Parts: sequence; C-alpha cells; structure tokens
Amino acid sequence: MLSFIRLVLGAIFIIFTTLFALVYCLFSPRDPKHVYFFCRWFNQLHKIIGLEVIQRGKGNVTDVKNGVYISNHQNIFDFVTSPGMLEPRTVSIGKKSLLWIPFFGQLYWITGNILIDRENKSKARNTIQQVAEAIHKRNLSVWMYPEGTRSKGRGLLPFKTGAFRMAIEAGVPIIPMCVSSTHDKISLNRRDNGIVIAEMLEPIDVSQYDMQDARMLADHCHALMQNKITELDAEVEQLELERMQVEAKSS
Repeated sequence: MLSFIRLVLGAIFIIFTTLFALVYCLFSPRDPKHVYFFCRWFNQLHKIIGLEVIQRGKGNVTDVKNGVYISNHQNIFDFVTSPGMLEPRTVSIGKKSLLWIPFFGQLYWITGNILIDRENKSKARNTIQQVAEAIHKRNLSVWMYPEGTRSKGRGLLPFKTGAFRMAIEAGVPIIPMCVSSTHDKISLNRRDNGIVIAEMLEPIDVSQYDMQDARMLADHCHALMQNKITELDAEVEQLELERMQVEAKSS
C-alpha cells in the first residue's frame, strides 16, 4: 500500500511539474536557468520515498565559474539523490532516447538540457566541440555520467572519455560528485529507507592535460571517486547503525 501511495504521489509530482514547466518555459524556452530551478523541486522527492539525503562539499565549487561535473550513475533513484547538488547554470547531457519518456523526457528537453546521439560517433565528436564552445559563449557548466549507463549494483563502471575530452577542449575543471550506494537500499514499501550521502569533491585542474591524456584523466577521476564512494558507504553504515541504537534505546 505504501508503495502504491508513493508511486501515485511521484506520478502526480512529475506530471504537474512537466505541465507547469511547459507553460513556464514558453517565456524563455531552453534557458539553462530552468534546470537549476526545477532541480530544486526534484530535490524534495527524497521526502516522498523516506530517504534522508546528506548533501555536502558544495563549498568546493564556490569559485568555479564553469566546469564539467561528473557523477556516478546507479539507478533511477539518481533523480532523487543528485538534483540538490546541481549548481546554477548547469545543464546535464543525456542520450536522445530520454526524449521519449512520457512527461519526464519533455521536461528534460524544454528546461534546457542537452540530448546527444551516442550511437553516432562522428556526431559525438562534433558535440564535444559544440558543448565546449557553449560552455563559454552561454556561460554554462555541464553535468555528465561518465559511466555512460546505470551501474545497477555492479560498482563504479569504467569511465568513457567524453566528459574529460569536453573539459580539456573547454579548458574548464572537472568536478567529481559522489553518491553513496543505493543499490537494493530503497524499497518503496519501507517507511524509512535510511541515509544517502552526496558529496562534491574538489575541482580537478585539466590545464596540464591534452586530448591524448583523456583516458589518463578519466582513470584518475575514477580512482578518486571509487575511493570516496567506499568511504561514504562506510560512513552511511556507521550512521545507520548509530540511528538504530538510538531508536532501540528509546523504544
């Protein structure tokens, strides 16, 4: 029953948000400011599913004007755990097939996010150059999932180099954002789904890298994020244990 209630509330939320966005964004369609505005809304979804999200490290990007943000891509609940970490004038880059997801796909497009054809390699290379130019011309940052697909419990998958080539081409820093593991953690039928930590790491200067170094940069970021996710998972486990002990004493 709880699962059904949450699914209904989530559906109502997404449908209402999409309809509102279609009207709201008509006055300035695909303006990147819309992504930040509506991510503030999606940041509230964790309350519906009974999840406590601890967000930290945003002070690390206070002085970053433009950058390429990268995050681990776990499952559909990324849309619950990550939106609160997105900075103003940041748009995400996703595959074109997202457009065909009812309501969400249309919301994703009209708010100003970028859709690319990952199957077409020549277009992908051109997209890297176009986005790198847009970062400066339109004063943007971009948000990407360098794994390229959801990991679904397989750990942090190997990184593709697109995000790193984009940062090198644009001459902007890479900013890793890590979310503790959510695989098999969230059940819509469970009242309390525990704790998730989302943490922004310090920006990584790419000025010493060129295009031939993109793989090396990707592997370096992968190692940093893997270590941080392991730390976050251990911290979450400790926090949830402490919470259980407090609840046991009070009952």
